[in-house]
Amino acid sequence: MRGMAMTVARGVVAVVALLTGAVAFGAGGGDDVPGYIMHHVSDSSEYEFEIPLGAPGGNPLIHLPVIRIPIGGAGCPADIHAHAPLTECLDLSITKHTVMMWIAAALLLLVMFLFPHRNKKELVAKGKAANFIELLVVFVRDEIAIKNIGKEYGPRYTPYLLSAFFFILFMNLLGLFPWMATATANLAVTLAMALCTFFLTQYASIKAAGIGPFLKHLTGGVHWALWPIMVPVEILGLFTKPFALTVRLFANMLAGHVVIFFLLGLIFILQHPAVAIISVPLALAIYFLELFVAFVQAYIFTMLSALFIGMGVAVAHHDDHGHGAQDDHADHHKEGAHNHDHGKAHA
Repeated sequence: MRGMAMTVARGVVAVVALLTGAVAFGAGGGDDVPGYIMHHVSDSSEYEFEIPLGAPGGNPLIHLPVIRIPIGGAGCPADIHAHAPLTECLDLSITKHTVMMWIAAALLLLVMFLFPHRNKKELVAKGKAANFIELLVVFVRDEIAIKNIGKEYGPRYTPYLLSAFFFILFMNLLGLFPWMATATANLAVTLAMALCTFFLTQYASIKAAGIGPFLKHLTGGVHWALWPIMVPVEILGLFTKPFALTVRLFANMLAGHVVIFFLLGLIFILQHPAVAIISVPLALAIYFLELFVAFVQAYIFTMLSALFIGMGVAVAHHDDHGHGAQDDHADHHKEGAHNHDHGKAHA
């Protein structure tokens, strides 16, 4: 009960911080609630600390490093806020979501080095943190990796699945704290994670089956006359998987924060403080739902990644099964011929 009370208290503090940030924005003369929502959930080259009830001179800002490399004749725009075309300028600037990814990576390394059970003489982990981490690690290994990839290849890809799970989980959870942001609500971040799964899936397919059976699988096993139709369809099917991973994680994490801010923004849209009696409890409920969604989306991304890798590995097993079936069929014919000859000799 005490732990639940502390969790509720933290949730109330977080939502109140969001609300007071919105109040500060409204007090500063900002009536554009959709603009404030997009300002909060979008990426930026500035890290802003929103002070409740406003701050003299505006909110404190940290200007992040801008790194732009000209690659075209026109060069990079002088204004750091202007869009840099990819054909003319390579933008490697540090953004708010980049900082969130660094913090999530640091937390991942910190948790994995400090809390896991490393005493090989004691089989049972000691401490709540060590038991919780071991529970998640064993769950990802046994219930996700081995069940979807198999006992032979599952442990080989478990480190990647564990890294993806905890990295996405920490990025999801960071967005629920005041002054933090959700990096997984950025389409570029989810696309990069999905591409990691995509390349690892192709590697697993080629590693398990070989380049020949992998290319043969792209024909769909149909007659060569249908290859011009089947090969593009199979290649398109390879890219629909990372597309689904990208959009699913991005949309789910972005939608929750937009809903929370929209519920709080109803106070300023309707311009009456009594609306807070309804909007704040609803925003608090969505906040706790987002806490659950943070774990669910990390699990879904890891599960689908393991499923796609398992489908790639299954190409080799399918070929082995086919050769095995042909060998068994041939042995059956030989055994039948032997029995037939033995029958003749007996007659």
